[in-house]
Amino acid sequence: MRGRRNGAAEHLFSKGDWFATQEQWKKQLLEAIERINGDELLNTSTTDLARYHASDMAFDVPKIYPDDLVVEQRETQIDISRDHNRWIEDRSRPHYITGTAVDVEIPFTGNKIGFDIQPSTRNFSNPMAVVSDGVVSFSITGTDLTAERVRQEIDRLVNSINEHLGWLANDAKSYNASLQGLATQAIERRKEKLLKDKSLVAGLGFKMKERPGASQTFAATSVRRVIRPGVPKPVASREPFKPEPILTGDDYEHILSVLENMVGVMEQSPGAFREIDEESLRTHFLVQLNGQYSGAATAETFNYEGKSDILIKVDGKNIFVGECKFWTGEKGYLETLDQVLSYLSWRDTKAAVLVFNRNKDFGGVLAKIEEATPSHPNFKKMTKKRSESSWTYLFGHKDDANREITITVQAYNVPERIKPRL
Repeated sequence: MRGRRNGAAEHLFSKGDWFATQEQWKKQLLEAIERINGDELLNTSTTDLARYHASDMAFDVPKIYPDDLVVEQRETQIDISRDHNRWIEDRSRPHYITGTAVDVEIPFTGNKIGFDIQPSTRNFSNPMAVVSDGVVSFSITGTDLTAERVRQEIDRLVNSINEHLGWLANDAKSYNASLQGLATQAIERRKEKLLKDKSLVAGLGFKMKERPGASQTFAATSVRRVIRPGVPKPVASREPFKPEPILTGDDYEHILSVLENMVGVMEQSPGAFREIDEESLRTHFLVQLNGQYSGAATAETFNYEGKSDILIKVDGKNIFVGECKFWTGEKGYLETLDQVLSYLSWRDTKAAVLVFNRNKDFGGVLAKIEEATPSHPNFKKMTKKRSESSWTYLFGHKDDANREITITVQAYNVPERIKPRL
């Protein structure tokens, strides 16, 4: 047996308290982010990088498998000098007799260091064992062992270990859940500093003097409400960071509100929109959006390609994509996401997918959208549930996962078409 050859048993869960340990791990995470090359950091997706560091520093609480334990019996020398039920002439020194030892090994998975950490909850009765790679071992000794006594002692130690691991799991749950947010804040904070140091803050509203070969950051001319390019999310590379325009969060939210208001008009005048198709829907939205925004070179910011898409282009690339689609089922919905993700885009493009439902089971459509979206191969996460029928998701571009596309899906019920009488 390995257990008895790995040294004397020690008290488990007693070498460091949970709070100090988790603070040290968080410090290591922040130090790792600080060590990343500046240009590499700027050229890396914040979401993916934060997710990586959160996963790297997550604590995998050990789990033991008592059903797979193994035992071995052997003879051993037992000191009975402290046994007052026995007559011993000189108790000042050890007095050994031959007894029995049952060595127990229990396999475990997870991070071995967990057996050293003292959970925030404790009962001051720590189990004693030896922990080696993948195995917890302990021995039960005595001069008159019985099967019942051995089983009781094994159960007692197993229950004690599991109790402490349960407390540790409760501590680890909140710690692990905090890591991605902690990493995101650290990455964003350092990126902001790096951008200020490089004097490359996007969206200043004027052209900046740049070194030869550097790309330009610009903003649209101010007429009505203006699209203001902001700081982009970068691609993973150590090449010098090149700024690209993005749609600011405020402008994106305003666009979404214009789309929602237009749907409100449809709901108030159902007869006027009863027979409308996707292309006609797109035209109505274009009129409303271009009444709010204007571009730098033309009278209109929003343009169109194909039958249903609404676009804002900067230097030939999409900074915003809008799709108006009638619900035809899960397959058609996922194909719409594919279409949005296929557009040549800047590093951070924002999009809106308006799903119009003419079926009676609107609740079923909403459930299908929530179920189908995470199944898309480019899905990263849901960033916000805006309402019962609207969600904002983050996707990676189909050709480069570090080019991220924010897609807000809004679902609406619209009047059914009147079937012609025969």
